[in-house]
Amino acid sequence: MLLALPVLALAVSSCSQNGSSASAQTIPPPITLSGLPATADASTTTATTLAVTTTEAPTTTLPPTTTEAPTTTEAPTTTLAPTTTVEALPSNVEIVGVSEQPIEAVGGHSGAATAVVQTRLLQLGFWNGGPDGKYGFTTKQAVMAFQKYLGLPPDGLVNQVTADYMTNFVEKAHAQADTGTLVEVDKAKQLLFIVVDGKTQWTFNTSTGSGIPYEAVNKNDPTKIETGDAVTPEGLFKTTRERPEGWWDGDLGQIYRPKYFVGGIAVHGMTSVPNHPASHGCVRLSTAAMDFIWDQNLMPLHTVVWVHS
Repeated sequence: MLLALPVLALAVSSCSQNGSSASAQTIPPPITLSGLPATADASTTTATTLAVTTTEAPTTTLPPTTTEAPTTTEAPTTTLAPTTTVEALPSNVEIVGVSEQPIEAVGGHSGAATAVVQTRLLQLGFWNGGPDGKYGFTTKQAVMAFQKYLGLPPDGLVNQVTADYMTNFVEKAHAQADTGTLVEVDKAKQLLFIVVDGKTQWTFNTSTGSGIPYEAVNKNDPTKIETGDAVTPEGLFKTTRERPEGWWDGDLGQIYRPKYFVGGIAVHGMTSVPNHPASHGCVRLSTAAMDFIWDQNLMPLHTVVWVHS
């Protein structure tokens, strides 16, 4: 009997291991010397079941959250070069550029430097007798016209300021008219322009009516007294008659190769063409300039004459 009890206990222990779930283990109660459980009576054996602590599966480490692709930085806006606004030149403006060689302040002296002045004036559209190096009447008239055009004191001498402007001015002189063929007389600037097909060909110094009332003996009839206001009329006119050769005796004095455009008012040559209005109403040019206009047929009969201020 004493030998059978331990065998029974072992059998129970063995069944307990085979019949339990994978998550529980049956622990047999302690055996006393009499072979009976210490906590049970002789007729009952109770198995104490202890839950096996299940080691939780390690928390699955999720793969790191995929970092979203960085927001695509938009390509930087291409900064366009600032648009350079280039205004179209008026149709009557011609660019001739700066002088190829600096203009010297020759004053009123003749010489090689004066020939350079004369050439530059022709390039800029101010007529003179040509680059002969002599500082004569037509050169002084052209310098005076250039000074008037630029708004400089018009003394007809090439000082340093005039020389610098002459070196660096890039446009050929032009009238206001940008269409047609005509003679334009600008009383405000005291300049005369020859315009052909909208392009200014030549610019001349001129002297128009002084605006001063006058009283003078008629040169053709000493018994008459001529009175009036020395005004050059403004408006659009046409040449109606002309005197082709030499000097002619007008009622108020001699005039050279005149081209009349309203009554007794004419464009004509004169030995004195100052830098201010000084005539009785006619439009004065130098005699050499008047010869040039005749020789080049720049002012034939019926040419439009526009006088304005």
